[in-house]
Amino acid sequence: MERKLRHLESTIRNRRTVKLFTDKNINPDLIKKAIDLARWAPNHHLTEPWHFYILNSSKIKESVELIRAVITERKGQEIADFKAAGASKIPGWMLVTCKKSDSELTQQEDYASVCCAIQNFSLYLSEAGLASKWSTGLITRDQRFYDLLKINSESEFIVGLIWYGYPKTLPNQSRGELESVITILD
Repeated sequence: MERKLRHLESTIRNRRTVKLFTDKNINPDLIKKAIDLARWAPNHHLTEPWHFYILNSSKIKESVELIRAVITERKGQEIADFKAAGASKIPGWMLVTCKKSDSELTQQEDYASVCCAIQNFSLYLSEAGLASKWSTGLITRDQRFYDLLKINSESEFIVGLIWYGYPKTLPNQSRGELESVITILD
């Protein structure tokens, strides 16, 4: 039991957000398995509010050009070219959406479930030797991205664009003191 807990602790602590990936091919079955496990996230009333969109190479190219256009409009050509160049080198792209709800409470619970699903996906990839980056950049809030991917923005919204692949390097990270985030209520 102790060994299993140490392994789980290691998996959680060693998962990293990565921006630079190798061009090594990714087994699509591995991604499907990660999505299958992502769906086991906590989900109140089992609404299963998530949907996973895996982009093929042509959709990735179109998305890179949309990133260039969106960032050019907001931040200028130089930054846009830099961002587009980086995005074009990312081997795996997946979009995760959440169903919209008329109930504010259900929407909040569903959003939290989708976030947990993304974490499950990321942890599984990390354990398999891959890495990911959960992006909520400008493109994820632009209607043109929904249109490009034929996603109905009236019925679902983007929670994250997940970039994934085999990492070139894994960054080091740390967290603040545990005591600074705990309050014991009497």
